[in-house]
Amino acid sequence: MKWEEVRKIYPDRFVKIQILKAHIEDNVRYIDDLAVVKAFDDEREATRELVRTKDDELVYHTGKEKLEVQIKQIFGFRGAI
Repeated sequence: MKWEEVRKIYPDRFVKIQILKAHIEDNVRYIDDLAVVKAFDDEREATRELVRTKDDELVYHTGKEKLEVQIKQIFGFRGAI
């Protein structure tokens, strides 16, 4: 399913999606194909679900025209020095 279709089916709602196909350009991940797992009317419920998402899952609002995720590199040390 494409993001445009999701926006028509679930207008002005949060949706949990499974990413089926994506590509990366200039530190931006563009979602090409997705599946809707669940739709939310309540913002709090959507936030709770966002915390539980796994690797290729997102919670996103259909009010956004484009579905793209900024990729940020996090540098740091693990463990004791």
